[in-house]
Amino acid sequence: MSAVATTYEVVVGLEVHAQVLTQSKMFCGCSTDYLKAAPNANTCEVCLGLPGSLPVINRRAVEATIRTALALNCEIPEFSKFDRKNYFYPDLPKGYQISQYDLPLSRNGHLDFDVKGEPRRAGITRVHLEEDTGKLLHEGAIEESQVSLVNFNRSGVPLMEIVSEPDLRSADEAREYVMRLRAILQYIGVNNGDMESGQLRCDANVSLRPAGSSELGTKVEVKNMNSFRAIHRAIEYEIERQTQVLDTGGKLTQETRGWNDARGLTVSQRTKEFAEDYRYFPEPDLPPLDVSRKWVDEIRSSLPELPAARRERFITAYGLTPYDASLLTSTPPMAEFFEATVRLGAPAKASANWILSDFSRLLNADQKEIQDASVKPAHLRELIGLIDSGVISGKMAKQTFETMYRASDPEPALAEAKGSSQISGDAELAGIVDQVIAENAKSVADFKAGKEQALKFLIGQGMKLSMGRANPQRLDALLREKIS
Repeated sequence: MSAVATTYEVVVGLEVHAQVLTQSKMFCGCSTDYLKAAPNANTCEVCLGLPGSLPVINRRAVEATIRTALALNCEIPEFSKFDRKNYFYPDLPKGYQISQYDLPLSRNGHLDFDVKGEPRRAGITRVHLEEDTGKLLHEGAIEESQVSLVNFNRSGVPLMEIVSEPDLRSADEAREYVMRLRAILQYIGVNNGDMESGQLRCDANVSLRPAGSSELGTKVEVKNMNSFRAIHRAIEYEIERQTQVLDTGGKLTQETRGWNDARGLTVSQRTKEFAEDYRYFPEPDLPPLDVSRKWVDEIRSSLPELPAARRERFITAYGLTPYDASLLTSTPPMAEFFEATVRLGAPAKASANWILSDFSRLLNADQKEIQDASVKPAHLRELIGLIDSGVISGKMAKQTFETMYRASDPEPALAEAKGSSQISGDAELAGIVDQVIAENAKSVADFKAGKEQALKFLIGQGMKLSMGRANPQRLDALLREKIS
């Protein structure tokens, strides 16, 4: 057991920022497609904060926020409002951000997940709605003359902030929480889950307290984490850093630190502000929101099957292990690919094995999503059918699958696999067996002496001679028979 576990209790709360999938910004009609547009092209007097401009609330963004809150078991108050959060930063054109403070769109929810088979629940303090900031680009080395450029295309994009209670107790729990939350946002269609481009971002509040204490320690906010791996590494580092400070008699400061992924450490950015520093007050240019119960019920009834429910259904309906079911339901496209393959007649277990092994390996190497691959459910079902009917061996199937994956059209590779069918007839295999025995006398003698491993080598030689087409089970049986 580590010193951290025996001396201190880790306390982590997460603030996840998720951009809402809308065509226009939160308070104006500018496009939200800021990644492809030229710098500062998607701007107007409203999102630039020019004098005399007035914001208008984006109804779809409000609906998406309520949709998210319901998926996270939150209460939806009948009354909500927007507030001004006042602070100066170069990427904030108005000098304040329109956000929500004391009357958000939701509160008191929870998210259930498990870590290494152990069930966990993290409370959701609130899901509220605000506008995103612009983006700064720093050019030149800090020690030299650095130039900072600002692109306001992202300024005003609808942004949900999902705030957890400080209920997480390790980096493992934090990573799993964000993975489950990301899946929910994708399933309900409010966010694309792209962390690398900043459309889903996570800040972690990390603190330590003496083991057995109920009083929270000094929290440190960690920013700039753009992957699940970064979240885990940053929190692990911060736990070790805070432990070292406390063990040497030091005192922690409430501050904001940035995660430097290349160096594997957090660096201090600024002393943490408190709520009163932002001087919140109700946004005078926007009316309060009356959220009708009828509208909330309509949104609730439109929710799809959520990841947790789909995972349980995969376990009971298809006989999958909880681990496989969890991986298959991690994104809607992967779950849909699996179910489509099974509906076409492929066995569930074989379909899951192919998707989670060879297919996922190739997708991860290319950083590609399953829906973007040329291989479709019908192709995978046909390949599995060729294996089950004995037309091709497992080794041939792996080679065929990779060829299918690399091609823009998988059909020729499937056709070739059908043409180069597996050799299963004893008459055809007899010549291969005789050649293997004649060319590998030492391995034959070793097998006769009781070395089972020698037979595996002989089978491998037979597979090589047949260019992978020999039925390995028949090859095994005929070699044993001939040598004996």
